[in-house]
Amino acid sequence: MEEETFFINARRRMVEEQITSRGIHEARLLEALREVPRHLFVPYEDRSLAYNDGPLPIGLGQTISQPYIVALMTDLLQLNGHETILEVGTGSGYQAAVLAELVKQVHTIERHPELAQHAERLLKDLGYSNIQVHIGDGSLGLPELSPFDGILVTAAAPKAPQGLLSQLGKGGRLVIPVGQRYGQVLECWQRSGESYKQEVISPVAFVPLIGEEGFSH
Repeated sequence: MEEETFFINARRRMVEEQITSRGIHEARLLEALREVPRHLFVPYEDRSLAYNDGPLPIGLGQTISQPYIVALMTDLLQLNGHETILEVGTGSGYQAAVLAELVKQVHTIERHPELAQHAERLLKDLGYSNIQVHIGDGSLGLPELSPFDGILVTAAAPKAPQGLLSQLGKGGRLVIPVGQRYGQVLECWQRSGESYKQEVISPVAFVPLIGEEGFSH
């Protein structure tokens, strides 16, 4: 019980000190961040660091993003609760869990089977019934399940993949880091008919998106 209270308080501090202090105030999103037990999505030996202001390694060269970046990218999707969302890069499953608190359905795709399977087990154990985990090349998305109301990419691509843009529904948003392997900017794209409006948000640093429409290795 003491440990549980410790982590609940850590989540509250995380939201106050890292999220609202940087200008994110969407009430449903803040509540989701207070609810999802981030410490369960990191290696056991790193649980005491789970609510710190930074990313953490999760194995296979992948990371769980800084809490603020998770909040910012989710906020940029402008969710109302009725959406079907595609996440590219399941990783630990934390971002998918945050999304699942806010939307109708989450499809998440991961190229590392080991990570995908671990995330799927954890998300199931936590009671998420509106998340479906897929294994494959996330740079290609899931065209057979499109259109999506939003797509969130948790790895950096050289440019916004045309395949993902084409899988957005009317008014749908794509949030993605774009740039070089060791430094990028966060972009938000919104579909309007057959055209797209692009907005550059802020500098970021993500692991590369490996795949046919990403980096080759």
